[in-house]
Amino acid sequence: MPSLKDQACIAGIGETAYTRDPSRCATTLGLQLEASLRAIADAGLAPKQIDGVLPFPGLGTAEEFAANLGIEELRFAVTAHLGGAAPVASLQDAAMAVATGVASYVLIPAGWNAYSGRRAMETVATDVSAIPGGPIARDYYLPYGLTAPPQWYALMARRHMHEFGTTAEQLGAIAVAMRKHAQRNPNAVMRDRPMTIEDYLASPLIAGPYRLFDCCLETDGAAAVVVTSAERARDLKQTPVSIMGVAEGHPYPGDDIVGRRDIFRTGLTEAAPRAFAMAGVSPRDVDFAEVYDCFTFEVLQQLEEAGFCERGEGGAFVEGGRIELGGELPVNTHGGLLSEAHVLGMNHIVEAVRQLRGDAGERQVAGVEVGVVTGWGDFGDGTIAVLRR
Repeated sequence: MPSLKDQACIAGIGETAYTRDPSRCATTLGLQLEASLRAIADAGLAPKQIDGVLPFPGLGTAEEFAANLGIEELRFAVTAHLGGAAPVASLQDAAMAVATGVASYVLIPAGWNAYSGRRAMETVATDVSAIPGGPIARDYYLPYGLTAPPQWYALMARRHMHEFGTTAEQLGAIAVAMRKHAQRNPNAVMRDRPMTIEDYLASPLIAGPYRLFDCCLETDGAAAVVVTSAERARDLKQTPVSIMGVAEGHPYPGDDIVGRRDIFRTGLTEAAPRAFAMAGVSPRDVDFAEVYDCFTFEVLQQLEEAGFCERGEGGAFVEGGRIELGGELPVNTHGGLLSEAHVLGMNHIVEAVRQLRGDAGERQVAGVEVGVVTGWGDFGDGTIAVLRR
């Protein structure tokens, strides 16, 4: 198969402020347009030059963005229905579009008002069909009280503890690391709220083993990136960040965690080897990783399934500051969904670009050349992109 290696680049990034302020009254579309305009300007482009738009599922249409941004010639529009894995999957779609000439400049926005608007539990309460997993979740999960992501994913975390001896303190090490990184990030919601392992262990249980600080934030905000071909990127405003390798994968069965022969095998298990092979590097060559952290265990699990350590070794891998800034593999240098903001994983891509540009300020990882971004969606869809400066 033809390779996408280094044929596409991320040329522009943009973010809004990340807040938990209901008085701001921002709309989902408004937030995404704000981030999009910043990403387009960051690339040195005008909005009318965008000819591809890849909206996040359920949070806007390409036509809405085109109308509001003044895009008169929309040549490419698609939505990747992979939940939190969609932003990285959209990088793959955008790379294919610009590499083949289908589009020249592709905008990928994502954002929402998940704090001031309707929250996850309220969404499920008012619309059962909104549960990821469709009829399986509705008919077999919901009657047993599994109505929200902490309950679904806790099943895997508890099983990992049973099989491999993973501890609450090891999950806490992830939460503490994310909070430390957020304290170096001026846009992080939890910047001014330090946390110790004792604070983590004292937080209330939500769905065992998940405690309050195992769970991602509910925030308002948006982020966006612009993707173009490697050739066009050379003439733009910013130093381009090249997409070396990218892939998506899906677990089987896709919508039933407990029905799988291997409960830990996710889409990332399949996608990571393909992305690294395309990039021509291995996990050992990676300088930092932005890992989709809807919950702490999903960070640990993705580190295992992406090949940074063996399955069952993730608990030991995250201990001792290894995933903190200054450690062997800094993870979520911005604070992630756990402590920066939940912006559907698009903020992970923006942070990776900042790191590779050398623009991350006091959280900058020294001498970076290669970074990884992952996505986690629904009941285990997985995506991964390997990026280089």
